[in-house]
Amino acid sequence: MFSFAWPYLFLLLPMPFISWKFLPKATIQHEQALRVPNLSAFQFHQASRQSKRIGHLNSNLILLSLIWVLLLTAAAKPQWVGEAIKLPVSGRDLLLAVDLSGSMEQEDMQINNKMYNRLTATKLVLSQFIQQRKGDRLGLILFADHAYLQTPLTYDSKTIETMLIEAELGLAGKKTAIGEAIGLAIKRIKDLPSEQTNSRVMVLLTDGANTAGIAPLQVAKLAKQIGLKIYTIGFGADELIVRTIFGREKVNPSRDLDEKTLKSIAEITGGQYYRARDTESLKNIYATLNKIEPIESDNKTFRPIKALYFWPLGLAFILSMLIMLISFIRNKTNH
Repeated sequence: MFSFAWPYLFLLLPMPFISWKFLPKATIQHEQALRVPNLSAFQFHQASRQSKRIGHLNSNLILLSLIWVLLLTAAAKPQWVGEAIKLPVSGRDLLLAVDLSGSMEQEDMQINNKMYNRLTATKLVLSQFIQQRKGDRLGLILFADHAYLQTPLTYDSKTIETMLIEAELGLAGKKTAIGEAIGLAIKRIKDLPSEQTNSRVMVLLTDGANTAGIAPLQVAKLAKQIGLKIYTIGFGADELIVRTIFGREKVNPSRDLDEKTLKSIAEITGGQYYRARDTESLKNIYATLNKIEPIESDNKTFRPIKALYFWPLGLAFILSMLIMLISFIRNKTNH
């Protein structure tokens, strides 16, 4: 339907008339430049010019009044309001924390018979998970030496996905500040209203141990107090064949992974720990997380609004140009 956002602006419609009626008139003095002995012909010519001038003033007054009405119409913000659209809202606040430490450049993830580093594999799988999170408010935290809030909580999952894909190794340093990532999540989520504790969820993915910042188990206890449930994922292969001077050798690229701490974080906060040794197991973990029951909340509706102010504004501009053109033509004709 058609409506005005600020209809009260139409109360200003009589302002030009009020100004003309009650404000003092400006006095214009004309000095006689020529004395005419016989005034009969001159008076006739003057009366003719005066009648034309009055006609011009009347036509200009009509156009100026119309311009005033159009400007007020544009200022009142005309708009077309569409039908109500229901938005899917689950009521869950979901923070995704991704490790950007130096160990994430380890190439032990096989995708289509080609080896990729852990961060590339994480982006591939987590992007699909983000696309499925309809109705959740998502936030993205990146951590290494320190934790950074890359994207605050938002329903715009496309932005979250874009910021994840643009994340680069070395962006936040080389170390692993797991505790600081949890602390940042607590800071961003603790003041948000929530009726049920399981509406606040954090998914933390790392391939190492806490080597910077505060102790993870201490902040995990604080997370439990505000009802933040943390699901931890230990990422990285258990076996990798490398070439050395002694030939091919089997190594464990995930030897620095602190599974004990990650399990404790999940247990303290009421979450769960998962171990992902390849992209397929990582997909299965996110598929499991995707089945967490959403929180029932009131349905939210959205009405699309299309602004129409440019139509009256454009017409007012055209009429202004028309007045200027007419005045220019008249001045040329009179001279």
